[in-house]
Amino acid sequence: MDLNYTSEDQAFRATVRAFLEANLPADLQRKVRKHLRLSREDLVRWHKIVAKQGWAAPAWPTEFGGPGWNATQRHIWEEECAIAGTPPILPFGINMVAPVIMAFGNAEQKAHYLPRILNCDDWWCQGYSEPGSGSDLASLKTTAERVGDHYIVNGQKTWTTLGQHADMIFCLVRTDGTVRKQEGISFLLIDMKTPGITVRPIIMLDEDHEVNEVFFDNVKVPVANLIGKENKGWTYAKYLLGHERTGIAAVGRSKRELQFLKKLATDQVKKGRPLLEDPLFAAKVATLEIELMALETTVLRTISQEDQAPGPQASMLKVRGSEIQQTLTELMVEALGPNALPFDPDYLEGKTEAPVAGEGDAAPLAGYYFNFRKTSIYGGSNEIQKNIITQMILGL
Repeated sequence: MDLNYTSEDQAFRATVRAFLEANLPADLQRKVRKHLRLSREDLVRWHKIVAKQGWAAPAWPTEFGGPGWNATQRHIWEEECAIAGTPPILPFGINMVAPVIMAFGNAEQKAHYLPRILNCDDWWCQGYSEPGSGSDLASLKTTAERVGDHYIVNGQKTWTTLGQHADMIFCLVRTDGTVRKQEGISFLLIDMKTPGITVRPIIMLDEDHEVNEVFFDNVKVPVANLIGKENKGWTYAKYLLGHERTGIAAVGRSKRELQFLKKLATDQVKKGRPLLEDPLFAAKVATLEIELMALETTVLRTISQEDQAPGPQASMLKVRGSEIQQTLTELMVEALGPNALPFDPDYLEGKTEAPVAGEGDAAPLAGYYFNFRKTSIYGGSNEIQKNIITQMILGL
C-alpha cells in the first residue's frame, strides 16, 4: 500500500481542517483535550453539527446519506478530528447497528431508522452482555417469546454503555432454547421507553456513570422490530462485532494522546533534564510510537477492502488498538508519578474551573487510567480475539 498522500488527499485534508476550525465549539474542544467528561448534550451537539455538513457517517454508502468517501478520506477525517480534539461520534448507532440494518433489515426498517441514526434523533445503546454471558455471548439467557404480533422479552443486560441516555437498544435475545445455543438467538430493536424496562447505574472506579444494568420485565416488542430472520441473530451479531472491533482501534485518538504524553514527559524534569530525554522512558515512548504506526498501516489495509465485511483483521485491530490505548494511559501516569494521584470529580464534570489539587492536565489521569482497563475486555475480550485469530488465520 502506498502511504503517500496525493494532491487530492491533501486538498481534502485542508477542507476538513477548515471545517473543524470554523465549526468545532471551543468549549467542546477544551473538554476533549483536557480529558474532561462529556455530557449527553455535548455529544449530541457535535453529532448534529457534523450531520448538518453531511459527514456524520463517513463509511455509509451515499444511498443512505453517507458522503461517499474512500478509505483514505475516512482515515484523514478521523485523524484530523483527533488532532482538533472533537468529541466522538458515538459508534452504537452510526457504526454498529446501522450496518446491520443496511445489510439485513427490510425496506421499512431502513427508511425509518437510518435517517434518525444519521441525525442523532435516536440515541442507541447495545444489549449484548449479560451476567455470566460476556465473552461467551452465545450463552445469553434473555428470552423473547412470540405472542401474536409481539415478542415478550424477559431478562437482563449489563455493562450497557450510556444506556441511561438511550432512546433505543439493539438486543440479542433467545427465541429458541431447544437448539444449539448459537442457533436460537434473534436480533431485536427495542424502544427504551417501553413499559417494563428498568435501567440501573453501575458507577465505575473513576466515579463516572458510564455503564448500566438493563432489566426487561414482560416487555412487549413488535415483531416488526425483528432484524432479518428469527433465530439468525448470531450471524448479525458477528457482523456487528466486526465493525465494532475495527472502530476500537481508534488510531486517530491514540495519535493525539501520544502527543499529550510527549508534552507531559517534556514538562516533567528528572535529574535536571526533561523526562522525555531519559533513555529508559524515551525508549518506552519510541516503542509505543512504532507500534502505533504499524497499527495505522493495518487499519488502512483493512478499511481499504471496500467490498468485504471485517474479518479476522478486525480482531487484530481490537487487540493491538486496546493494548496501545492502555499503554498510553500507563505511561502518562508513570510520567507524572505521585502528581497523577489527585482526583477531582467536580473538575472533571466542569463544576469548577481548576482542580482542588495538582495541575489541570494531571487531574483526570488516575481516572483515565482506570477507565481504559476495560478496553481489552469490551467488544469481545482480547483473549477471545486471539482465539478467533488462531482459528480463522492459522486454522488451529
